[in-house]
Amino acid sequence: MGLYLKILFFLIFSCFFNIEAQAYIGPGMSGGALVAVLGFVVAIFAGLFGLIYIPIKRLIKKFKNKKKNNDISSDKK
Repeated sequence: MGLYLKILFFLIFSCFFNIEAQAYIGPGMSGGALVAVLGFVVAIFAGLFGLIYIPIKRLIKKFKNKKKNNDISSDKK
């Protein structure tokens, strides 16, 4: 039996049992956990945005400079 199948079996099997938590998470702790999770998600999206946006920005700038240089060279003729 593969590892993923064992994990899936455990998750499905554990859904049928109700176990008390014996702990209290106050509003301060849950708020901090929520902010930490949101910060992590925003950091991932910001990193992906940077990986995609910066090369596209350089490519556009390169084409603009190339067009500008072509326009200047055609004006000299």
